[in-house]
Amino acid sequence: MSKPNVEVSNKSMLGRLFRKNNKNIIGIFTVVLALLFISPYIYIVLTSIKPSSDAISSSPTFFPRQLSLENYVTMFNQMPIIRYFLNSFTTASISTILAVFLGALAAYGLSRFSSKTGHAFLLLTLCVRMIPMISIAIPMYIIINVMGLIDTRIALIITYTAINVPFSIWLMIGFFNNIPKEFDEAARIDGCNVFSAFIKVILPVSLPGLATAAIFCFMLAWNDFLFALLLTSTNAKTATVGISEFLTAYNLDLGPMTAAAVSFSLPIMVFSILVQRYIVSGMTLGAVKE
Repeated sequence: MSKPNVEVSNKSMLGRLFRKNNKNIIGIFTVVLALLFISPYIYIVLTSIKPSSDAISSSPTFFPRQLSLENYVTMFNQMPIIRYFLNSFTTASISTILAVFLGALAAYGLSRFSSKTGHAFLLLTLCVRMIPMISIAIPMYIIINVMGLIDTRIALIITYTAINVPFSIWLMIGFFNNIPKEFDEAARIDGCNVFSAFIKVILPVSLPGLATAAIFCFMLAWNDFLFALLLTSTNAKTATVGISEFLTAYNLDLGPMTAAAVSFSLPIMVFSILVQRYIVSGMTLGAVKE
């Protein structure tokens, strides 16, 4: 009678061992895959702290032979990179605030006053967001040029806001659908109109959604290259365009370029890692329910 029990016990032990090995294999595979993805960025970081001669050497090494901040010094001396960074931060921040606020207003109206026209508008915004950015670049340039705003921060703010509003609407409408309408009714009883109820009651409740939309909108504007290249030349030039100028038809300043790339990307990467769990929870909480 004890033999079947021993066989069952052996099978259960083998099953646990197999599952444990599977987890280890999956973990190793995940680490290797992650290293493959981040290895180019690690190489850029290591190149930025090499001497400039080693950065463009005909026999480059992955790890620096000696550490040097020469590329960062050259980056600051060669071009007004701080002004470019300020342009990127200013345009991304202001456009994010406008896009999130306008998107929240539109999403709240579509959520609380739904109609066939509202559904059609919602689908239209989705279609607009699906259009490739390159296809609207020339029309946007013509509009901005007619307005006399070429090479201004306002041009980039208008462009980024227009691009991010549809995304903000689609993200925020899920949050507003999950907020009970009793909140609005309670605010009305307390004497609020529709707008004041939205500002005083609904927005504070939907802060996770606002934060999630703001993070994505800011990243899109911060990383943009196409419209910054097309709509600016000197005064409003952003960091993405400035970094590209280290590469010319006659020369490649690889060391300063990698230093600028690290300075531009590292803060936003650290920020993304820190707020990752808030992004995931926000996207999950704001899932659109039909």
